[in-house]
Amino acid sequence: QVQLVESGGGLVQPGGSLRLSCAASGFTFSTADMSWYRQAPGKERELVAVISSADSRINYADSVKGRFTISRDNAKNTVYLQMNSLKPEDTAVYFCNAHSSSVTFRYDLDYWGQGTQVTVSS
Repeated sequence: QVQLVESGGGLVQPGGSLRLSCAASGFTFSTADMSWYRQAPGKERELVAVISSADSRINYADSVKGRFTISRDNAKNTVYLQMNSLKPEDTAVYFCNAHSSSVTFRYDLDYWGQGTQVTVSS
């Protein structure tokens, strides 16, 4: 039912750009907070950026501020991550996450995509 499908990863040289997309289905996208995470080999998964459901509040990890931009298109059920000025340390598998909860209706849900590889190398 629930599906998050990332795309747009690949190999890019330092200083280059990529745009990741995450297409969502099977849940109410417009009420979910959407995030991008990444995980490099031997390291913990870290939050890269988050955009809230209601007012599109945005937060970024310090390591990507000024270089990455998260956005969402509720009409297309899609969240994006524009990555500019890429560095080798950005190399990781990037994951899309959706979070939705309700105290009234008593649920707390987390959905994850399968991930897309981003490699920054010369």
